[in-house]
Amino acid sequence: MWYNKGMLNKNDYTVESIETSAALNIVVEKHYLHRVAPCSRAFGIFEKGGFFGGTLMGVVCYGVPAYNPILKSICGEEEMNNVYELTRLWIDDSVPKNGESFLISNSLKLLDKEIIVSYADSSYDHLGIVYQSSNWHFIGLTKPTRDIRIKGMDLHPASVTDKFRGHKNRKEKLIEMFGEENIYKDDRALKYRYVTFSTNKRRRKELMRKLTYPILPYPKVNNVKSKSIEERAEARMVSA
Repeated sequence: MWYNKGMLNKNDYTVESIETSAALNIVVEKHYLHRVAPCSRAFGIFEKGGFFGGTLMGVVCYGVPAYNPILKSICGEEEMNNVYELTRLWIDDSVPKNGESFLISNSLKLLDKEIIVSYADSSYDHLGIVYQSSNWHFIGLTKPTRDIRIKGMDLHPASVTDKFRGHKNRKEKLIEMFGEENIYKDDRALKYRYVTFSTNKRRRKELMRKLTYPILPYPKVNNVKSKSIEERAEARMVSA
């Protein structure tokens, strides 16, 4: 279906807090990953009008990063409890093209933490254009790492290891369950990392001084040699 993708009229839309469970249901149904994510706060963009006063046209989820070192790495240990990750963003195709930035900028004002980090996945050929248009700071790529995978199972790496999280012999436990021939390691796709600060001018300057990453020019072309989604899916297939 073709939509008129002109600029969003701010008088036609509003951003409001919504239940995290409702947001995650929409994420699983509509978001391209079709998978839940950490979600402590959720917000929706509503098109005004209609019998119920507005129609939900998109959601954004913020959660505490599951990997604890990330909390410490942005602005130091003393700010580790002041960090959210923007974990999911979905907007209906009919919303004008600046709908994402409208939802993000207005939801940031409603958060109870000041430091927000998010990522753009290079394996989906994402650069983080929505963060660039929202004036977030680009602070580099994630570090190369490898994840444990199970052949024939299209599982997120966190799902693979959650059962034995905290155990030093997670791989051995997985081999015991699924067989050594079905356990392998795969390079994790590199991601473009962005950060922004939702606070007053004085506090923003303070957090900028604490930022442990250099602020870099925005990437304009995806030069990261990450495996495509198709390549990853093929690698997870059980050999005939």
